[in-house]
Amino acid sequence: MKDAPIARISLGLIGIGLVLAVTNSLVNSVALSNKIYFIATVQLAIALLFAVRLNKPDRAVWPVLLLIVLCSSVAQIFDGTFTAQPSLQAIPESLFLVVQLLLASGLLFIVSRRLGSDPLSVLVDGLIVALGAWFFIWKVLLQPTIGTQSITPLISVIQGSTLGISAIVLFTLATLLFGDSTRNASVWLVTGAISLTLFGDFLYAANDAGRIDITSTYSSTAYIFGLFLASAAFIHPSISLLTERGPILTQRPLMGRLIVTTAALILPVVVLALTNPVDSVDRVVQTISIFVLTAAVTSRIIHSVRANAATQHQLIESAQTDALTGLPNRSLMLALVNNSLITAMTEGRKPTVLFIDVDRFKNINDSLGHQAGDAVLIAVAQRLRNALPHRCAVARISGDEFVVLDPDTQDSSDAMQLANRVLESFYEPLNLRQGDVFVSASIGVSSFDPSITSTADDLLRHADTAMYRAKDAGRNCVAVFDESMLERVTQRLAIETALYRALERRELRLVHQPIVDIDMGDVVGFEALMRWQRDDGTMLSPAEFIPIAEETGTIVPLGAWALLEALTHLRGWITQGICRSDATMSVNVSPRQLHDPNFVAVVNEALLRAHVPPEQLWLEVTESVMIAQPEQALDALNALCALGVRIAIDDFGTGYSSLSLLQKFPIQRLKIDKSFVNGVAQDESARSLVRTIIAMGDSLGLDMVAEGIESVEQLQILAEMKCAKAQGFLISHPV
Repeated sequence: MKDAPIARISLGLIGIGLVLAVTNSLVNSVALSNKIYFIATVQLAIALLFAVRLNKPDRAVWPVLLLIVLCSSVAQIFDGTFTAQPSLQAIPESLFLVVQLLLASGLLFIVSRRLGSDPLSVLVDGLIVALGAWFFIWKVLLQPTIGTQSITPLISVIQGSTLGISAIVLFTLATLLFGDSTRNASVWLVTGAISLTLFGDFLYAANDAGRIDITSTYSSTAYIFGLFLASAAFIHPSISLLTERGPILTQRPLMGRLIVTTAALILPVVVLALTNPVDSVDRVVQTISIFVLTAAVTSRIIHSVRANAATQHQLIESAQTDALTGLPNRSLMLALVNNSLITAMTEGRKPTVLFIDVDRFKNINDSLGHQAGDAVLIAVAQRLRNALPHRCAVARISGDEFVVLDPDTQDSSDAMQLANRVLESFYEPLNLRQGDVFVSASIGVSSFDPSITSTADDLLRHADTAMYRAKDAGRNCVAVFDESMLERVTQRLAIETALYRALERRELRLVHQPIVDIDMGDVVGFEALMRWQRDDGTMLSPAEFIPIAEETGTIVPLGAWALLEALTHLRGWITQGICRSDATMSVNVSPRQLHDPNFVAVVNEALLRAHVPPEQLWLEVTESVMIAQPEQALDALNALCALGVRIAIDDFGTGYSSLSLLQKFPIQRLKIDKSFVNGVAQDESARSLVRTIIAMGDSLGLDMVAEGIESVEQLQILAEMKCAKAQGFLISHPV
């Protein structure tokens, strides 16, 4: 059967139980009450047998439940039948006692399975609730019946024990609800069934003690509804998970737990304030109960104080520690560096900071996955711990960046020895589950210098600057910070900031270098080149600002502007008759642009706005574009070719030259780099290399353009080699 229909059956049983319970109360007939109670008992037995077969129960729990149902049913049948023989009334009373014992044992077993991450606090809170209930039971229900003539001493002891064990049942029930495991439907239904049964017991006992005067039908009402709730719990599919610890609650029921435990504490205080001990037995029971309750509250307070202190310590530690590697994080490292600077000023030392970046870490993540990347970071952290002296502190401050502090270095030679020690630690491969992985590191070194370092943040920033110098130098090396680096960083930041405003201030402009047909001597196209003249008159070359624009992402809007501007210029020249109607425009495209998902749409819009046919636009890319994220680059180039735009490889031969790339990617033109063209007039090997490139391009049907022509001799040799087109200062400077 499906879970949903079974759950509806469970809901139906709750409804039937509620109707019968209300009917029992309203009619107030002992005969009818007995019949309804019999029906409730029979349906519980049927439901239990059905649930055992259907819900694959825990074998340790269900025999106990069957025994509880059996004992309870027999006790109810014989209860009241031995009024003429009071001594035999001990039989049903003993069965009721067995039911409470079994119930307490079963709940204790369930609670032991479901206790969460803080079992001690849950158990103590449950004990407090149970003690408060016990105090109420004693004063209201048990103590008044001691010494009465209506019942025998044996029955009095049995009934007292039954009510006393009710406090234990309350304890286990409170513990079950106070835990941090998710409470499913069966937990709530079992709780409701037991609570109603206990309520019925209290009504019955209170009536016997003379505290209230009601007929037995009212206590039977609680029993009837409780039996139907128990059946609903057994039938519900979630009963199979009753003894399993479920998912942890994201929000624990702290307010309800606080209210219940506070009420359990207040109740004994109120009873003690309003009543006096009746006799010595009452005084002893009250004293022992209050002592145990006080001990429970005291232990709970002590546990709470310790738990709060531990939690506070964990919060502080987690706030200052990297979760992955267990190393200090940036905030803690800054505090350590700051402390070392304070002592260094008085002790004449020069603390050193190493800023370490794992080279090409992104490639590891992309190729082996983030799990392998995490394993690399953990292994690097351990290797740094092993390689460095105990006086050094190691921190992971972000991603693949680590910082080392040595507070005891005396001069620059100590700092370099430390850096080389770290660099050498990367020579051996890292042993990962995926296999051995070799990694290298770029290390920036900065030592305390009062003239340029005033704070811990300064020292870290200087080491970071030196690390980027190490990366620029080819990675896997060490760079030491000096003041000239600070000047370059300041200048770079100024360029980066001004670059964001360069477009809106109209500081950027395009210049164009003609491309000629070598055989005919005609200008057949132009290459657009970007220039930046700042508002103070400073002229910046593309080599100064294009890499920064590429890193910051501003190359995307700059490239879109350059594309539209170049095509607009071409349309204007064609309209004015300055150039041929089929002249082309070449525009450089960076990897960042090509990987922009909107780039194809940007190109199409620029062609439409400038009224230039797609075949008159050449987009020039470098070979590196086809190496980094080749699938994404291939998709973009294919989409551009579908528009009719043609693709050229710029600076061919200086990057990852590969025939397989020329076959795989939709390339129509190769531009021979200036470094090869420079030597064709004097160097035979250079001529052979250029001749090979041209022959290869011709065999693949590619258009060939030689860049950087500066002499007539170079142009003549290229013509003899059958190179189709050329550009360079000999023909024209960019204008």
